[in-house]
Amino acid sequence: MTTTVDTPTDLDRTRFFIDGAWATPHGSETHRSVEAATGELLGTAALGDAADIDAAVGAARTALDHGPWGHTSPAERAEVMRAFAGALAKRATDTSTLVSRENGMPIGMSQAVNGGAPVLLLKQYAKVATSLDLETVRPSHSGATIVRREPVGVVGAITPWNYPLSLAMMKIAPALAAGCTIVLKPSPETALDSYVLADAALEAGLPPGVLNIVLGGRDAGAALVGHPGVDKVAFTGSTEAGRIIGAECGRLVRRCTLELGGKSAAIVCEDADLDVFRRGLAGASFMNNSQTCTTQSRILAPWSRYEEVVDAVATYASELTVGNPLDPSVACGPMASETHLERVLGYVEAGRESRARLVTGGGRPAGLDHGWFVEPTVFADVDNQDTLAREEVFGPVLAVMPYTDEDDAVRIANDSEYGLAGSVWTADEEHGIELASRIRTGTVGVNYYELDLGAPFGGMKSSGIGRELGSEAVDNYLEYQSVYVSADAMARRREEQA
Repeated sequence: MTTTVDTPTDLDRTRFFIDGAWATPHGSETHRSVEAATGELLGTAALGDAADIDAAVGAARTALDHGPWGHTSPAERAEVMRAFAGALAKRATDTSTLVSRENGMPIGMSQAVNGGAPVLLLKQYAKVATSLDLETVRPSHSGATIVRREPVGVVGAITPWNYPLSLAMMKIAPALAAGCTIVLKPSPETALDSYVLADAALEAGLPPGVLNIVLGGRDAGAALVGHPGVDKVAFTGSTEAGRIIGAECGRLVRRCTLELGGKSAAIVCEDADLDVFRRGLAGASFMNNSQTCTTQSRILAPWSRYEEVVDAVATYASELTVGNPLDPSVACGPMASETHLERVLGYVEAGRESRARLVTGGGRPAGLDHGWFVEPTVFADVDNQDTLAREEVFGPVLAVMPYTDEDDAVRIANDSEYGLAGSVWTADEEHGIELASRIRTGTVGVNYYELDLGAPFGGMKSSGIGRELGSEAVDNYLEYQSVYVSADAMARRREEQA
């Protein structure tokens, strides 16, 4: 972060999106967004403070309590959401390219998760909105009870840099479907792309104050979490930050969902087809340069096939094409920032200092002197108590470790504070499904790992609280109210509705 003035670029974002308009920041602090593959300046973005957050929350509260959004029907909200999806679809190509330049995501993946996924999510939750049963009547001992589901209120959404638009929309879309209003605080590491959401919202006719966007750092995030006008916090990020947010929400008795870190395990069974396993590593372990919370960075292999598995993982990693993420042939781009590169290299050094065996990688790739590149790295013979097995690296550094039998494999997989993802690789899928049920984690793949936008996603243990995605995600943004009425009042109500 800096307050120096750079030469303006076409990508600069020097104002915030508040109450349906572009607002001038209260302060003067800015963030220089640097291209991950080159280290060159992309653009400059304003950073918000507590006063900017207060203005955004005030706009969201007014839109909910006094604006048209608080009185819309699910069908009306769905219509606006579909228009929002259409406006984002027009921008998908440019948006995907921008995110790849910001955080190093390979362009093919960015087109899917930053260009396509937000559009799909809006359409999916527009459909969910129209099917919501917001009021039911139950007979009671004294008459009847009207059970209503109402919007939880103003949502403070805090999102990270690794999948910036899809993770934002995983909160925005179900919140809109429920009738909530939102203040989004994106990460400065991807400072420029989030405002594409504002551009599309304006085109779609989203009423003022329904979606507000203020870029900021930790202080802005703390101001949002602690603001008295916020009813619910939706956070994706590190477990360390999630603990702080969860503690504050607990103190305030404020609802929250937390999607946090992981240190997931892939169990390779004795009967696994290693060709299938190798093909699956792209999604399970190396997706988005392994800057993914679901990365299965602990590869558990049976002693009977241990060296086979080590060789398979090392060969796959060593053959990955590393380079500029805008090149469609590149499978592994740079880390998102110089700071994050140094963090990942620190874990590589920790592996070197342990008793583990470095099999491939272990440094900066030759010929890539600019940008934040690191070699895909594999260590074998890692002990499950080593740093590489306990802490989330968030980069392409994998640990292969042996197990004696499947009970031992399950024990090792579960011997972690995290529980977000995992996979089982076996020729017997029914057995794989049974083995998956023994792993204490929120999601498990059998012979592949790929997120399903239509199914609940989230973690156990220190990997989070609550679930996103699927129709279940809307429940996070609804409150229940029970209205007790007499049998006579219920009869009159039915007559009026008839």
